[in-house]
Amino acid sequence: MARVVLGSSLRRYTGGVDELEIDAATIKQLLTKLGAQHPKLVPILEHGLAIAINGTIYQGALLEPIPPDAEVHLLPPIEGGREASFRLRWWR
Repeated sequence: MARVVLGSSLRRYTGGVDELEIDAATIKQLLTKLGAQHPKLVPILEHGLAIAINGTIYQGALLEPIPPDAEVHLLPPIEGGREASFRLRWWR
């Protein structure tokens, strides 16, 4: 199972949970399961974010495999500047 670490700005959508384990083979599966466990996170996940798997940052790589025992960090976009052009469409 992957160890998922949520950035501090995401914790308010999970009732303070900052770390959890999710069994997922791909980024898409991870986001789907995370959204099912924490529905308040869904709008944030839909808006777009970067995901770091074992220190490598991925954007738009929904089918990127997640190795067993990986450490996954969810990185929300930094506020300001222009709107992020990247959006995760994991729910479709």
